[in-house]
Amino acid sequence: QLQLVESGGGLVQPGGSLRLSCAASGFTLDYYAIGWFRQAPGKEREGVSCIASSGGSTNYADSVKGRFTISRDNAKNTVYLQINSLKPEDTAVYSCAASILPRLCVLGVYEYDYWGQGTQVTVSS
Repeated sequence: QLQLVESGGGLVQPGGSLRLSCAASGFTLDYYAIGWFRQAPGKEREGVSCIASSGGSTNYADSVKGRFTISRDNAKNTVYLQINSLKPEDTAVYSCAASILPRLCVLGVYEYDYWGQGTQVTVSS
């Protein structure tokens, strides 16, 4: 019943922007920390950003600091990742994940309990 669905990916030119969404169904996100991860073909999944359930704590990978912004709208049961100033190396499948630990905000893969299927982001000219 618990499900996360990502959307908002697509093809963009370098320097462009997208707004990724992570929508929950079957549960409310109010009590879950959420992380965003990405995985390029042939590479390990890496943490991009995370946000605690309250929204008070956020974290970003060094490679995206200053370019990506995570936020949540618990009333809409959705977490967003605004990705700006995109580079070709940002190309990956972006997935969101939920942790039952509401105050968690780490970028490690194994700290999260539920995962969405991902949305493709391709940055190319």
